[in-house]
Parts: sequence; C-alpha cells; structure tokens
Amino acid sequence: MSHRILPNAEVDPSAELGAGTTVWGLAQVREGARLGAGCIVGRGAYVGTGVRIGDNVKLQNHALVYEPAVLEDGVFVGPAVVLTNDRAPRSVTPDGTLKRTADWEAVGVHVAEGASLGARSVCVAPVRIGRWAMVAAGAVVTRDVPDFGLVAGVPARRIGWVGRAGARLAERPGEPGTWECPETGEHYLASSAADGSGATVMAAEQ
Repeated sequence: MSHRILPNAEVDPSAELGAGTTVWGLAQVREGARLGAGCIVGRGAYVGTGVRIGDNVKLQNHALVYEPAVLEDGVFVGPAVVLTNDRAPRSVTPDGTLKRTADWEAVGVHVAEGASLGARSVCVAPVRIGRWAMVAAGAVVTRDVPDFGLVAGVPARRIGWVGRAGARLAERPGEPGTWECPETGEHYLASSAADGSGATVMAAEQ
C-alpha cells in the first residue's frame, strides 16, 4: 500500500512516508522528515525538518511539530497542539540583527509510545512525554511526564494515572500500589523511582 498526499499538501521530496500514511490538505512535511506506516497528518498540520515519527501516529488538524521532535509508535497529537523547540525564543540577536539558524540551538520534545496530547496543549522543549501518558486539553507541559501519567493545567501537574485504554486508573481497595483499569481490568503497579528522586512510577503488571 502506498502513501497518499492530497494535491494542496506540501511534502518535501526528501521526506519519507511509510505505507498507508495520508497527508491532508494544507499540511506541510519538511525536509528529511521521516514518518512510519499508517500515519495521518491532518489539515494544516506542520512537521518540521528531520522530525522522526513512528507507525500509526495521528496528527490532528493544525498540530505543529517542530524539529527535532521524536514521536514513537501510536502517538496521538490533538488539534492545534504545539511542540516547541526553542528555550529562549527571540526574533533578533542583542545587536538587533535577525537571528538565523546558526544563532540558536533547537531542542526537541520526545513523545513515547502510545501517549496522547490533548487539543491545544503545548509541550515546552526539552521534555519527554512517557509511554501511554495523557496530556489534558489546554495543558502547558514544562517538565517530563511519567509513563501512564495523566497531567493537566498550566503549568501541567500530574493529577492521576491512565492505562493503555486511556481510562483513568483506580487504586484497588486493600491493595496499596496496585491500580486497575475500569475498562479492561488490566492491573498496574506503582513504585518509587530507581533514581532516588522519590517520584512515583507506574508500570503494567506482567
């Protein structure tokens, strides 16, 4: 199965599109970008130079993915989401001249497998969105989100956990540290991070 590009989309010849990927009208895919199989790039979406996108990723209308972002398999990027790439954006240098590519260093957002970014959320690089995590609509993410984390607000804070089905997890009564998906019954185990930070991490029960 070949990819599909709508006539009024702009895809650079050096970009790579996997089988079954569709790029809708007015979307732009820049030089050297690489998209896997089965992806959808919505109307007016932007994929920056050299961005790496896995299989079965959905970029909804007007999502902006700036380089050097990495999106792993199964990621969902909602309408008008922005993945930034500049720690301290300026149009000009201190002497008033227009900034050029060599005048700043791009930093990226890494979105891990299965994670979802809600409509109009903003990820301020450099941050990592963990596996199967969920960012609420309108959130502004300024620090890493753990695997299965549910974050919301400005700035975003963790308000719970979600499973692979996207449903919010509930802690099982009488079983501290064991959480359950109400849709699938799948169990998840909470523990302390190995780095000694005191943070809680979540993993699917094997």
